[in-house]
Amino acid sequence: MSGIACASDVEFPRICLVADDESQGAQIVILRDGNLVAGRFIRLLDAAYEGKPLELDAEGVAYADGAFYVIGSHGRPRHETGAEAKNAAKAEATRHLFRIRFDRNAVDLKTGRLEGEPEIAGTSALSGIIAAIPALAPFHDKALEDGGLTIEGVAVRDGRLHAGLRGPVLKDGSAAIVSVPLAGLFEDKPGTGTLATVALGPDSRGQPRGVRDLVAMPDGFLILAGPMLDPDDGAVAKGDYTVFSWSGAGVPKKRLDLASYGHKVKPEALVPLDRRDDGVRALVFFDGPDEGAPRPVEVPLR
Repeated sequence: MSGIACASDVEFPRICLVADDESQGAQIVILRDGNLVAGRFIRLLDAAYEGKPLELDAEGVAYADGAFYVIGSHGRPRHETGAEAKNAAKAEATRHLFRIRFDRNAVDLKTGRLEGEPEIAGTSALSGIIAAIPALAPFHDKALEDGGLTIEGVAVRDGRLHAGLRGPVLKDGSAAIVSVPLAGLFEDKPGTGTLATVALGPDSRGQPRGVRDLVAMPDGFLILAGPMLDPDDGAVAKGDYTVFSWSGAGVPKKRLDLASYGHKVKPEALVPLDRRDDGVRALVFFDGPDEGAPRPVEVPLR
């Protein structure tokens, strides 16, 4: 599991879309207060290299105004000696953003099945927009282990798409969030990217943290922060992954240090369940355990 968003943030059941970073698409799920039902898989990409499918490496999902958005990592794969052409093809496969629309009334709330076909629009414009930002240009088309550009969070609000970067972490230790008008991505209108930097602090080893997920809220965003580079031994300590609230400007506020959930168990996605007077109850999903192993957490906002 690498991303999830739901078409509603009130009442249950909810129609949601989840991303798996090792597939070529996303999947409808029905979220109930206590369980999830896996539904229809929606293929988004058909890229291949020498007859073998290439992953979209989907890392984030957002929902706004009747549409889901699924974003690829836009990253360069890990070094593979003597495989330059293959690596280039893998990188291109990840540099897509998809908008998916379907009639929510056509979804069976018991099974997640969808009657009819979804409306899918894809764009690769975001890669060029990000590469044109001077502070990020040097990191474009570099592998993550070299500090290269990798998107892991996406949120949409007020007609703009916000992409949260796991890497690079900039010289001052801040993570990057790029904001782009949707019209500049899907409507062939002029669009430039705006860079915001957020100080997310270091992990338990002193390594800088980037954005692992980004969630739009009525009054700003929730940021799931985690180390830009996973430790070689895979160990995760309490507080390596942290939830922040952010108004969209200024300094984010630390709200919750996540526990260590086990060796190589990395929080990857966050979805709110309900808003309370003093915070948000949310589900955290993980990279590593089967089916994302969702766990509820309470995120204080006061």
